[in-house]
Amino acid sequence: MLPLYPADSPLLNQERVREAEQYNLSRAVPGRINSIVNIHNPSIELHTVEPGINTGTTVILAAGGGHNTLNVGSESADFVSWFYNYGVNTVILRYRLRRDGYNVQTNAVHDAFQAIRLVRAHAKDWSLDPKRIGLMGFSAGAELAAPTALFFEEFDKENSSPADPLAGVSSRPDFVGLVYPGPGPFARNANPPIPPNPPPAFIMCAGSGDRVHALWANEYFAAMLRAGVPNVEMHIYGNGRHPGEVFSDGSRMSAGLADRNGIPFGTWQNRFIDWSRDLGFLQKPGLETKAARDLAVF
Repeated sequence: MLPLYPADSPLLNQERVREAEQYNLSRAVPGRINSIVNIHNPSIELHTVEPGINTGTTVILAAGGGHNTLNVGSESADFVSWFYNYGVNTVILRYRLRRDGYNVQTNAVHDAFQAIRLVRAHAKDWSLDPKRIGLMGFSAGAELAAPTALFFEEFDKENSSPADPLAGVSSRPDFVGLVYPGPGPFARNANPPIPPNPPPAFIMCAGSGDRVHALWANEYFAAMLRAGVPNVEMHIYGNGRHPGEVFSDGSRMSAGLADRNGIPFGTWQNRFIDWSRDLGFLQKPGLETKAARDLAVF
């Protein structure tokens, strides 16, 4: 794992930065971490693919958990081997949580921006394409992904000090995935400006069974559609619930890659691959993507 910040960074809570993370381990799978809390030294965990299949594309995974826990099992680790099959590298982001005393917008979102910069800064060393680095957020994690698609210019200006080792490295994601997203920049009738080069976005949520999150998903989609932003795709499923919801029989709606009893909501990840392939993110590294060409026209 690679820390997001230098050990002496003023952005870290120096009184707690050395505290150990606390893991909730699976009882069925030895060594599997289901979730994490007590994150005071945020970090990234890199998983690269074999050179022969490497597209150079990298997905930074920001798990959900209501800012109370980080569900890295179902919404991060499970995607490592799945994306591997498509030649896509993955990075698991361990960001700071509200339950540990951190602010979502000033701390957790900052961690997401920092992760993008850190991955891009090391792209050559890790055989990644610096123009194919995206961020996929699940539920609370999408509350990090959406702001990175809008406010990267502001972040880069605020973090351009010569003392910053990543100064000059862009924090703009090349694409974002908003998976059953929490409230984003357009919630509560907000109308922030859309930059001239917003990244393409893939948005997914259940519909009436997860109405509040679907409304938040639609707010983002509608704002981008009004602005004419290219390559923004949304899937709202008629049958499905928000992950973690408890049913009358005591069972819970599963998250991430779960089959979900064969309903279409359980195959959303294939739609993401279709979208990624359509935009050129699954072609050989170094080639200009359709996403980049369309954005240049926009």
